[in-house]
Amino acid sequence: MTTPQDLFLVSVDVPGERPVEQGDLSLALAGAELVDLLGTRALTLDGERIVPGPVLTTGDRMLDEAGAALVRQEPYETVEDWLWRRGRGLAAAYHDALDTAGQLTGERRRWLPRRGGDEVRADTPARRHAADRWWSHEPVLTALAVPLGIGEDRTDGNENTDDAVLTVLAAVGDAVTELTAVRERRRIENVAFDNIWRAP
Repeated sequence: MTTPQDLFLVSVDVPGERPVEQGDLSLALAGAELVDLLGTRALTLDGERIVPGPVLTTGDRMLDEAGAALVRQEPYETVEDWLWRRGRGLAAAYHDALDTAGQLTGERRRWLPRRGGDEVRADTPARRHAADRWWSHEPVLTALAVPLGIGEDRTDGNENTDDAVLTVLAAVGDAVTELTAVRERRRIENVAFDNIWRAP
């Protein structure tokens, strides 16, 4: 199992303070992919720029696709640019990949189940792995989930985390904050627009 797969399952199975937005999850999944690719030495970071290493086969289709999608020409892509480019539609892609592999309920459904709903979730090895990692408070998984409104910030647990991973985690937090601000601006603009049309 990979960090993005675990993060996706945590976003589905662990109640958060608010419903997880698809765009926020997609950004965090793109960050989780970078974390795993850093771990396999498929890339390094030069400041905030992603320097690709050799093309590796990880045994996971989604992670291999991520590695193949790295920009291999200078000036290399920044972590922020990667999150926005790779993150586009990534949550739905992980849902489909996990569902196809039989790691969800085995039935097609709308993109994320309702929290607290009455649907039966399959007890799969992937779900057990994600739950074990989550409840052991693994620092990277926890840090990726916090911007999604899941769990508590445990920054003290990141003290032994590699600087490159910390750079990715910070970029994920910043990107989710930016996307939240964009949604809020649009909501305010839409309310103002509706009020103009309702005015006598």
